[in-house]
Amino acid sequence: MNRSYRRTSLQSFIVAALALIVVLCGCAKSPLETEVGTSQHHLVVLGDPHLPGRDLENKKQVLQTINSWKDVEMVIAVGDICEYFGTDSEYRAAKDFFSTLHKPLYPIAGNHDYIYESPADPDSNKLSMNSQTSRQTKLRQFQNTFGLAKHFYSKNVGGYLLVFLSADHESFLSGMSEEEITWLRTELAKNPQKPTIIIFHGPLKGTLHDYRSFVNTPNYIAQPVETLHEILMNNPQVFLWVSGHTHTSPLEESYASPVNVYAGRVTNIHNKDINRGTIWTNSLFLYPDRVVVKTFNHQEGRWLPQFDRTLMLPKL
Repeated sequence: MNRSYRRTSLQSFIVAALALIVVLCGCAKSPLETEVGTSQHHLVVLGDPHLPGRDLENKKQVLQTINSWKDVEMVIAVGDICEYFGTDSEYRAAKDFFSTLHKPLYPIAGNHDYIYESPADPDSNKLSMNSQTSRQTKLRQFQNTFGLAKHFYSKNVGGYLLVFLSADHESFLSGMSEEEITWLRTELAKNPQKPTIIIFHGPLKGTLHDYRSFVNTPNYIAQPVETLHEILMNNPQVFLWVSGHTHTSPLEESYASPVNVYAGRVTNIHNKDINRGTIWTNSLFLYPDRVVVKTFNHQEGRWLPQFDRTLMLPKL
């Protein structure tokens, strides 16, 4: 074997080994972090964490991968932070888990964070509705755990208004209270010319095909339906809705599909939970004139361009 051939073979081996390391450690670069002079904001969306839950080490590796993406400006957790009931131990596990995240965290509450009664038997996973007093206590615990003044809030990012809404309805698993609805109306009225993204646990009605029996049923869509429809139709600045709750994966046909567009105006970005099997995350890249959505497979350590979406801003 000549020297030149041995050198070429060694170089090929090194390249292949490095590629394998990237896949195994999940450290693929953010696709836009090497671009110079781009005025974009990178937001990573975590689907329902259900902490501590299953495969905790895999979940921790997801955070390490996100930490390695230098351009990430914030991480959004779309509810169901807690595994089942919103117990003290689940909230402690959540706080401990996110303590290793080196990016700003913006969480919202889902049904598992407030609406269920904590069982007397710690080994039970039976879900029963709790009292209104207990729900308010758990929502305050959610706020305290993550240092929030309120469980719904907003933030301005790069010319966009981001509205973070938590599930807090007295009966629907994914609904908003009258207090939250009133606040939402006021917040939108104050920002009629600002492109707006709403983050909420439940998706908008009809933005998925009925691929499972519970999809598009009252407890698995954002409520109250009629009120939210009226609000969205009267506020054309809202063009993007980001949700969890249904655990819709990229393997489902309607994960990234024309059906995701609500009333011809608002695109719903669905997010798979990170509690079992393959973990995917969506990233939102906010530009002055558009939002680019990209999906990352954390087990394979690669971006999935077949799910790329570009959403132009509404003309206001």
